[in-house]
Amino acid sequence: MKVSEVVAKADLKSFNEAGDKDIKGVYISDMVSDIIGIKEGNLLVTLQTHKNLIAAANLVDVAAVVFSRGKTPADDVIALASKAGIRLLGYDGDTWTLAKKLYESGVR
Repeated sequence: MKVSEVVAKADLKSFNEAGDKDIKGVYISDMVSDIIGIKEGNLLVTLQTHKNLIAAANLVDVAAVVFSRGKTPADDVIALASKAGIRLLGYDGDTWTLAKKLYESGVR
């Protein structure tokens, strides 16, 4: 499934337009050190919105990053993600509800 499909199905907002990668799975964590070990192509769900997260996400080539609970990244974080080709998305609800929406949308 493509990132653009999940945006529509899970009612996500987009902070940038940095590509439409295939999603191979989902990883949910707020610890940057955990992110470094995830598989390529995962959709990363987190509350963290800082530059270090983007560096870690770029290292493992995530499909996109989704910030839950209405978190909004700063302009410099969006610029860094765009430069790295990482799509940044947002969800206003809690992480558990987002995880259920993703699962119901076919992302596993």
